[in-house]
Amino acid sequence: MPRYAAMLRGVMPTNAKMPALKAAFEAAGFTDVKTVLGSGNVLFTARATAEAALEKKAEAAMTKTMGRSFPTLVRSVEDLRALVASDPYRGLPLPAGCKRVVTFLRAEPRIRVDLPIELDGARILKVDGREVFTAYERTPKGPVFMSLIEKTFGKEITTRTWETVQKLAR
Repeated sequence: MPRYAAMLRGVMPTNAKMPALKAAFEAAGFTDVKTVLGSGNVLFTARATAEAALEKKAEAAMTKTMGRSFPTLVRSVEDLRALVASDPYRGLPLPAGCKRVVTFLRAEPRIRVDLPIELDGARILKVDGREVFTAYERTPKGPVFMSLIEKTFGKEITTRTWETVQKLAR
């Protein structure tokens, strides 16, 4: 059976405990459940099915077991491994010391955007299917890249650092 990664939007240690998330995914019938970091990343095994069906099943199980749910985006671990192996940042103009982030979209964008898009040190550099590749430089204004991404693609998204994507792909 395939292995999947669920990435939940808006999770942090103050609003969701990882053991509760693990229990919710197990209650959904998923097996070999493991949380990664404290920011809403869950690895699990399930029968091969559409990612949208897995997302709905996970969200329903969170509501039932935790009394709330978080928007959930699912990718197969194999797809994440292929993403990491493709080195999507290769050849892109990256400032020294920038932070690389990947935004996962629920569906491919309906709009075409002219890239790069920049705002206060944040740059949307590339869109590939349901993934958006951004780099940002830390500024006193905080994570302006999230405002830029949401303004461009809406809120049916979740974002992970490149390092977290690499951990999920292992």
